Amino acid sequence: MTARPLGVGIVGMGGIGRMHARALGELAGRARLVAFSGGTADGERELAGGSAERLAPGEVIARPDVDVVAICTPSGTHAALALAALEAGHHVVVEKPLALDVDDALRVARAAHERGLTVSMISQRRLEPQYVALERAIAEGALGELRLATTHVHWHRDDDYYRAAGWRSTAEQGGGSLMNQGVHNVDLLRWLCGPVESVTAQSGTLAHAIRAEDTTAATLRFVSGALGVVTTTTATPPGFPATISVFGSRGSVELGQGEVRRWDVPGVPEPGAGGIPSGAAEPLMIGHAGHLAQWTRIIDALETSSLVPVGVDDALETVRLLCAIELAAATGVAVRPAELGEPPPREV
Repeated sequence: MTARPLGVGIVGMGGIGRMHARALGELAGRARLVAFSGGTADGERELAGGSAERLAPGEVIARPDVDVVAICTPSGTHAALALAALEAGHHVVVEKPLALDVDDALRVARAAHERGLTVSMISQRRLEPQYVALERAIAEGALGELRLATTHVHWHRDDDYYRAAGWRSTAEQGGGSLMNQGVHNVDLLRWLCGPVESVTAQSGTLAHAIRAEDTTAATLRFVSGALGVVTTTTATPPGFPATISVFGSRGSVELGQGEVRRWDVPGVPEPGAGGIPSGAAEPLMIGHAGHLAQWTRIIDALETSSLVPVGVDDALETVRLLCAIELAAATGVAVRPAELGEPPPREV
């Protein structure tokens, strides 16, 4: 990359897009928002620092002064927009998930590898101090042999939430408690505990008049032999902070959002909590600190030609697991994530 600030274009200046803009605003001198789509011209230009231009999505992607396209649109559009940005020669930052099916995720991964460009999926919760400490403890064997891992995302979304954006109500566009609300914790569980060998699941629409599930329960068998449980829902008022628990032969940990609920790891001190608010009842309560942390690492990687955080191959494997859970729930049979789509492309 050149010495000039990284030029960023945001496609989709809704609530999440504004979090990206706030993060970029704190990285002045290293990155600047030059164009965006959506939102309002005056409000978003003020948020971005005054110089960003409001354009159609295709015009943002086509701008020559854009180095990185940040995709903050509804989930069902992520893969197509990522492909368009890669074909235009830009690096990509994409909100979760990378794609809604494995084939689309593979197409994005191939395009990135063929063009020598990077894709980073926003998985900012991996950067929270308590999750960093847990990942290190697992990797170093401090918990011993992993035996059980669980994550529960028991949130609440009212009918107004679904009426406010139609895509949230349809499975085809990435709505539903697993793909929309549960994706971060599914990603965390896979990152912490390793690849999943097989999945069984059930799902249902229990509280909302929508064309997507609002409650999913899945069981996992990790390649390591450990077992796991995933539950996600938007049907449990008033909404509760999401949790992840990991149980090993030597110790156990339970983490919430911004809190350490239990830390029983011999020889490893309890980490400080991140203080990240929960999105249990209100999606945008999480703030932009996590986005700032990941953007900082993305810029570091681009400036040094090193690997970006949560790169395209990593993001692809999270899509495999999400799709395996959906397929298992739809068919009632066990699904092996590794058998979905073709083998992942080689990391470069």
